[in-house]
Amino acid sequence: MGLMERNQTSLASERHPVVIVGGGQAGLSVGYHLARRGISFVILDGAQRTGDSWRRRWDSLRLFTPAHLDGLDGLPFPASAGSFPTKDEMADYLEAYARRFRLPIRHGMRVDRLSRAGAGYRVQAGDAVFEAEQVVVAMANYQKPALPGFASDLDASIVQLHAGDYRNAGQLREGGVLIVGAGNSGAEIALELARSRPVWLAGRNVGEIPFRIGSFFGRHVMSRLMLRLVFHHLLTRDTPMGRKAAARHGPAPLIRTRGRDLAAAKVRRTGRVVGVQSGRPLLESGQVFDIANVIWCTGFAPDFSWIAPPVFDNASRPRHLRGVVENEAGLYFVGLNFLYAMSSTMIHGVGRDARHVADAIAQSLARR
Repeated sequence: MGLMERNQTSLASERHPVVIVGGGQAGLSVGYHLARRGISFVILDGAQRTGDSWRRRWDSLRLFTPAHLDGLDGLPFPASAGSFPTKDEMADYLEAYARRFRLPIRHGMRVDRLSRAGAGYRVQAGDAVFEAEQVVVAMANYQKPALPGFASDLDASIVQLHAGDYRNAGQLREGGVLIVGAGNSGAEIALELARSRPVWLAGRNVGEIPFRIGSFFGRHVMSRLMLRLVFHHLLTRDTPMGRKAAARHGPAPLIRTRGRDLAAAKVRRTGRVVGVQSGRPLLESGQVFDIANVIWCTGFAPDFSWIAPPVFDNASRPRHLRGVVENEAGLYFVGLNFLYAMSSTMIHGVGRDARHVADAIAQSLARR
């Protein structure tokens, strides 16, 4: 027996029928549906407070979906139907949801390792060890900032932040800002910063949806048509168009922001950033960009390196059928991008996936 194995077995462990890793909307949804079935479980969350993944985002962030689509199963979102909640309102809602349904969450439990233990699983979070018959990994595909390899070559005088660390303009130096990545996050941060300083937005044009989401038509007609009908029912892994959409990679079109909004705010567009020269960003045109601040709106990457069972394909994506891992009995995923439908990572869509996984868990426990 190796040193690591001896250390693991020497730690006192708790036993639970089900351990849920992740206390965001996916983990809470699974917990809600397990509780309705009378199944005992515990939720392990690395944050210190439910909803912190929302609280940590930039100060002015609002959801793209109106409030009537922002509630989890069992508890409508407490706001007028056509309003767009702030990120702090969403965080508080998730905290209230956990409290309302008395979901057993352990905060400050960042999971370091998930491994097999006999017929079940061992989950290690620091010095705490949990053993379970069933484990649900309730996390999105996006856990760590995706930065280009040359980001570290920027001159130390340039303030650089990833969008996940950006809060407001107070974090930046005086002077202009180059925002790398022209998707939704980049466009919204660009509009905000353009009120106080020169802003350049680097990256290809990703397009935009053909209506204003803040209009009556957008809030009450298109939101129901697109999000409920198209994203939830038509674009699923059971339909040809859904499978095609699931295979597509790349940024979504702009949802709230318009190209003309950026132009009116005097946000200047540039080509892609392809490297660093003399400590400054290098554009594909060959221009070296002298700038005081860089914000990387380049997305996030998955990090499932802590999961030991061999459940991943060559692209490091979990192999599953609607969240059920068939080659590792008792292991499940919820919250993944396009787990079953385009709506799987959205507040209004995660409940269906959670219910499906909770049913699979109940059947598995009944067989045992």
